[in-house]
Amino acid sequence: MPYLVNPDIAHLNAPPVAQVQEWIEQYHGNAPMIDLSQAVPGYPPHDDLKAALVSLADDAGVFGYGAIEGEPEFRHVYAEHVSQLYGCAIAADQVLISAGCNQAFIFAAMGLAKAGDAVLLPEPSYFNHSSSLAMLGITAIGVAGDPARQFLPDVASFEQAITPQTRAIALVSPNNPTGTLYPADLLDDLFRLCQRHDLALIIDETYRDFCDLDVSRPHGLFDHPDWADTVIQLYSFSKSYCLPGYRLGAVVAGAGMIAGLAKITDNIQICAPRIGQKALSQMLPQLAHWRIENQTEIAARRDAFRAAFAALPEWSITSDGCYFGFVRHPYPDRNSAEVAAALMRQTGVLTIPGGFFGAEYEDHLRFAFANADSAAIASLPYRLSGLSF
Repeated sequence: MPYLVNPDIAHLNAPPVAQVQEWIEQYHGNAPMIDLSQAVPGYPPHDDLKAALVSLADDAGVFGYGAIEGEPEFRHVYAEHVSQLYGCAIAADQVLISAGCNQAFIFAAMGLAKAGDAVLLPEPSYFNHSSSLAMLGITAIGVAGDPARQFLPDVASFEQAITPQTRAIALVSPNNPTGTLYPADLLDDLFRLCQRHDLALIIDETYRDFCDLDVSRPHGLFDHPDWADTVIQLYSFSKSYCLPGYRLGAVVAGAGMIAGLAKITDNIQICAPRIGQKALSQMLPQLAHWRIENQTEIAARRDAFRAAFAALPEWSITSDGCYFGFVRHPYPDRNSAEVAAALMRQTGVLTIPGGFFGAEYEDHLRFAFANADSAAIASLPYRLSGLSF
């Protein structure tokens, strides 16, 4: 008798990005492909960061196991970085380094909830969050956002969705797939809601470095003296530092939660990859101006994206910002995967179907406009206007 796959795993959909990448081989056009699917930086790491990584390749210290919670120097450097960004005081023992932000989310979910518990997710939601919860036997309860407000949910809807099994509210800000930055006052209201109901507030801030230039800090959650009893902040070094292959993420939480997450880390990962931590320990403070330059470049790409769709009246940007555009396609009799597959096959533009972010979003596609330069984005009206069924 063949072995049986855990039903919680067997029932999951195939990895979404891998699904859409299978369509690439169906494109035989002359124009170069424009990959606006998986959110990956459309430019390389800074030269000094690359040089630091190269110099560490022969460092004997990167070959062995490291500290479970992360390299001590890197935890200190990152705590200082977060403290400066938010105008607060984060200590190194409130930081844990993970192998990417997806892993950080799984650690947070495991640290808070067990099988049969529930976590509230605003909709549309990042597909790896809902699938990670399902894999752990944790129920993901969707809370619909308002399309008229760039899919921002309201606090009352979250409160109505809370059950005795609920352990946390988890959200991504700036959002994936909508690009929307949660207003600071909404986050404060959600913080207070979580306090009233003894819930954690998990906030994935993978895309925070791509907010509008006039955003001095994304929120004031760390201003609350008791933030560590409620907030679990997640971050990825893949986007801002162009290091997705090095798999580095971070958790900021109360020291007690970090100690618990270290137990999970030891069993799953032992330690995060060391070479990236050591390189960023040297380079993180020095790359501030480079991050601002990239922030400016992504804003220009967003403007090019808006200009491109202004020339496509049948298509409609429902929400955009920071890294993504969530766009309503003009084919009501086709689901989002059909539209996305045809778009790749006929025009060479690769996107993510909106249905991957929730069944209610089959009329949408997600465009990761940050992946491409403004010239490539400017070609979208010509390409999309050639799509036919």
